[in-house]
Amino acid sequence: MQNINEIEELIKLISKLPGLGPKSAKRIVLKLINNRDELVKPMASTLAQVYKNVTRCNSCGSLKSNLNGCVNCESLKEKYTKICVVEDIADQWSIENSNIFQGYFHILGGTISSIGQRKEDLLINSLVERVNREGIEEVILATSATVEGQTTAYYIQDSLKNTNAKVTKLAQGLPVGGEIENLDDGTLFSAFKNRANLNSNSD
Repeated sequence: MQNINEIEELIKLISKLPGLGPKSAKRIVLKLINNRDELVKPMASTLAQVYKNVTRCNSCGSLKSNLNGCVNCESLKEKYTKICVVEDIADQWSIENSNIFQGYFHILGGTISSIGQRKEDLLINSLVERVNREGIEEVILATSATVEGQTTAYYIQDSLKNTNAKVTKLAQGLPVGGEIENLDDGTLFSAFKNRANLNSNSD
């Protein structure tokens, strides 16, 4: 293989993407090189615009455009009483695509026990603020059924104990160790339908 620094660096970067290794990265790079005008040029321009204009909302954790603001926070056409808490944006997209849940989303940005991730890094304080500000009646914890996901869910439950919101957790249908973004619509539907009430003082 030719030792071209730019190509080597691009392969290294692409191989860091989820589900891709060095071999897949090499195939992608070759495809890009062979389609410079159709792929490389518009992709470079789009990536530059994304880097410049797309950021993470400090309130809800969803993606927002610096030009148009955060749709997740600023869309007031519907007034919901439920908020679904997920670990990352991929989980939000999976649930949205299933059309199972109608309400607000709150994206934590990870889990407490993730490597290098502290509870202070997650948007838990802003979740409590949103629950109080929006008059939320139910907080649905849609964290993964992993040790990290469960630890995060328990911490959030404790953080919400002084609010008036009912706290529920996705239940049956969510396999142990399962991640939200990998679940099919039927499993998600069952998990939402059979969610369990976590409030210790509930009747």
